Amino acid sequence: EVQLVESGGDSVQTGGSLSLSCELSGNTYSSFDVYCMAWFRQAPGKEREGVAAIDRDGNVFYLDDVKGRFTISKDNALNTLHLEMNNLKPEDTAMYYCAATPDIATIATIPRERFFRSWGQGTQVSVSA
Repeated sequence: EVQLVESGGDSVQTGGSLSLSCELSGNTYSSFDVYCMAWFRQAPGKEREGVAAIDRDGNVFYLDDVKGRFTISKDNALNTLHLEMNNLKPEDTAMYYCAATPDIATIATIPRERFFRSWGQGTQVSVSA
């Protein structure tokens, strides 16, 4: 069973920066580098939405609202997914979840939630005005 553990969530002011991490561990039948991984977020009263995704070839896709501000990356040596978030806005406030699957080779957009096998418990990001 694959486990995903997120970290890095915090409370910041508008314009601030945060760096989220997600470490993958457990009984994996696939090596980390072949995983397609993504960050999703869910704000109170809203549906969960895909924020950014990266596939095994390094192709990345972002939600329009975060383009130019967020950067997703994978560290294959450390089995860790990162999300660098800059120029944060109050509307970025949400619980951020890491998701992973070895089943998707390449992506042309952020895959829907149902395509991901494994999920983390989430890390809270709060941005005050």
